[in-house]
Amino acid sequence: MRVSTLNLYNTSSNQLNNLQSALARTQMQLSTDRRILTPADDPVASARALEVSQSQGRNEQFATNRNSANSSLSAVEGALQNSSELLQDIQTLVVNAGNGTMLPSDREALAVELEGRLQDLFAVANTSDGNGGYLFSGYKTTTLPFTASPGGATYQGDQGVRQLQVSDSRKMPLSASGSAVFEANPTGNGVFQTKADAANKGSAIISTGSVADRGALTNKPYELNFSVSTDTPPVTTYTITDKSTGTVGPAQTYEAGKAIAFDGMSFDIKGVPAEGDKFSVAPSEKESVFTTVTKLIGDLRAPADGSSGKAALTNNLNTALNNLQQAHSNVLTVQASVGAHMKELDYLDSAGDDLGVQYAATMDDLTGLDQVKAISDFSQQQLTLQAAQMSFKTMSGLSLFNYL
Repeated sequence: MRVSTLNLYNTSSNQLNNLQSALARTQMQLSTDRRILTPADDPVASARALEVSQSQGRNEQFATNRNSANSSLSAVEGALQNSSELLQDIQTLVVNAGNGTMLPSDREALAVELEGRLQDLFAVANTSDGNGGYLFSGYKTTTLPFTASPGGATYQGDQGVRQLQVSDSRKMPLSASGSAVFEANPTGNGVFQTKADAANKGSAIISTGSVADRGALTNKPYELNFSVSTDTPPVTTYTITDKSTGTVGPAQTYEAGKAIAFDGMSFDIKGVPAEGDKFSVAPSEKESVFTTVTKLIGDLRAPADGSSGKAALTNNLNTALNNLQQAHSNVLTVQASVGAHMKELDYLDSAGDDLGVQYAATMDDLTGLDQVKAISDFSQQQLTLQAAQMSFKTMSGLSLFNYL
């Protein structure tokens, strides 16, 4: 068979190009540590690798989101811890204010100290989130949550709770509404509240009370009215009025310290009531902690002369202490919820790390390169190319004119 010089050159050139391309491709695989350089190399594996890569990207984004959520919740937890400590300090001051030997000047000093604690509470409630917003303003992140008002504070945020997607199926709250933390505090014992009328003249003190039979609760407001006879010795009686219907119960003889129980509620009254003294028993309401402290400051500065004045102060201090305990309990509840969310983030981080390892292993199976085989192929292709180049050089040098 006769082979023309042109055909020889063309065939050899194409073969050398193919060998160089194969060598270059293997070298590229070794440099990138990837078996698939273009989708054409393995269309099925490429499509699957794209899906895994997208899932891997989402998992990494969720990890970033969890880190952001953890930072926000840590700031909220710190603010709640400060609130808890402040409320404990205020409760201690209330207990100290109940000391019967205190002079008006001593109570004034406590009132001044409470004003400082109140400002500290405002500072905590208006804590910044570090990004130009506020922790407890709900969705209105750039609005200052609380401003002082004559009765305590005005909440300017909303009830929204910001959330962030931290996994495929979980959104994590980043904060808590300031209203839920500082304003949604039940008064009294959390079910009902007892109060002494501000116009009382006697020295009677009413207790907080407790629920004796939850099934018998009516959630109605009641009023106890006291009467003192002119007999010798005088006899003190009281009637219970259902304020919702105006129904007045039968008169009952008053005994100091004896439990008064009706409609599932139980409490007692100690001391000596005067003619016309009144006490109310009503369902618990929601009261802002700022309102509670503001009232407390006013109660400490009010005159407390005589047995009636001291009794009024004691009743007010008991009411404030009960409300502060409820506020403290509410803060602890929110704090526990934040802690549970942070713990859940730890679990999600662990699961996300495991998922990341799984995705990486799958990607390696789909696109990863067998280094040993690739190096062996590279050496073989390099040797083949060199042999082809040498043979082409030899063949291209053959000519009849060399022998003439």
